[in-house]
Amino acid sequence: MENLISLVNKIQRACTALGDYGEATALPTLWDSLPAIAVVGGQSSGKSSVLESIVGKDFLPRGSGIVTRRPLVLQLHKGEEGSKEYAEFLHLPRKRFTDFAAVRKEIQDETDRETGKTKQISSVPIHLSIYSPFVVNLTLIDLPGLTKVAVGKKTEL
Repeated sequence: MENLISLVNKIQRACTALGDYGEATALPTLWDSLPAIAVVGGQSSGKSSVLESIVGKDFLPRGSGIVTRRPLVLQLHKGEEGSKEYAEFLHLPRKRFTDFAAVRKEIQDETDRETGKTKQISSVPIHLSIYSPFVVNLTLIDLPGLTKVAVGKKTEL
């Protein structure tokens, strides 16, 4: 089972790197076929807080209005007991984050790089892996909240 989870994680990272985000098309993509748990809900309904509770760390951006503006693909990797906790982003290979406040800042900065400082929403995911002896091997996806108001140049539903 551990080998299967590892393989799915590698395929998800490859899909993200190759631009397969599960976009709505006539044909299903490889990304759409992979197992994941997506946290879906309305704006400010606590989706990000659920993920932080599962991880046991505060690392997601906070604020009012739409804060999660890009999907966050969060892969949890269970480490050996006593191993150090750290995070890695797909867009910053081999850079380990041990300060989870820095993880929050990088999520904000990477979101702004894709969407600008506006409140626009992008379907391009941020891919984050967290390695810890206190998590289970699991992939979760934090999606932007559903709204019924105009945001930036888009009207979101």
